[in-house]
Amino acid sequence: MKNKQTNTPYIYTYVHHKNEHDLCRMEMRSFFGFDTQLNYLMSPIRVDPSRSPFIEDRLEVIYEAESISELKEMIKDMKINASTYKVYCFNRMDLGEIKKIPHSERRQVERELGLIIDGEPDLDNPEAVYGLVTLNNRWYFGKYTKSVSVWSEHVHKPNSYSTALNTRVARAIANIAVPSVNGIRAIDPCCGIGTVVVEALSMGIDIAGRDINPSVCVGARENIAYFNLEGTITNGPISEVSEHYDVCIIDLPYNLYTHITREEQFDIIKHARRIADKCIFVTIETIDDLVEEAGFRITDRCITKKHLFVRQILLCE
Repeated sequence: MKNKQTNTPYIYTYVHHKNEHDLCRMEMRSFFGFDTQLNYLMSPIRVDPSRSPFIEDRLEVIYEAESISELKEMIKDMKINASTYKVYCFNRMDLGEIKKIPHSERRQVERELGLIIDGEPDLDNPEAVYGLVTLNNRWYFGKYTKSVSVWSEHVHKPNSYSTALNTRVARAIANIAVPSVNGIRAIDPCCGIGTVVVEALSMGIDIAGRDINPSVCVGARENIAYFNLEGTITNGPISEVSEHYDVCIIDLPYNLYTHITREEQFDIIKHARRIADKCIFVTIETIDDLVEEAGFRITDRCITKKHLFVRQILLCE
């Protein structure tokens, strides 16, 4: 799951809830190095769309043209490495200021291009899917990938509690922490019932979980096993972690129950600085001064809301 930079442009479309706007943009910045207020972006960086809870579609651009007729000329000699295929136009929603194309018009252009390709069309179970989209008076055609909402299955884990991060937020946080998986070791030393750990493991991230509460550790292990994932959850405080990691993810909302003091927060943050080069902090309180005093520099941030809770998400290095 390494995100590769290529000479091929990729087009991604986005959908998110209103209260996820900032989190979505922070994930964009982590994956691509920039964000946009539009609901699509173009980048040479290849990201599996199923990693993100916000990405809907990805188009790996093969041809770009000013008109459908020009595009037809380009694809008529295209050779495909599949026995069956279909063409899908994903202007089914407004993309920025570009209005969606009505259903009948989308089907018409799909048929026109599909009949030109040398192969066997199959609208139900094609071996290959080609995508088509128009943006800013240009047409783009290429290999299409639809996002699969893997995270939605993880909502139904056997152990949970009401103030835990929801799976969409947890998945985005894992992506912000580890945008490219290869060679990165991560730890969640206050993992609770393992919401972030489950999302990270499902994306192939090498992450260890840990919590000071032994019964919570049992619940986290059960959640991991329930989804047939393999991961380690150890019991103990962050102060006893001796290994060094590339990145650390720490969610601090448990102070709702334990009334954790500022001194205890600072102790956790100091140990995070000791065990990792980079850390994501999730907090319902402002901890900028503690983070900076521990030697971190806040390089990005956003807020996300869950009912009455407003969480701050800080990326620190």
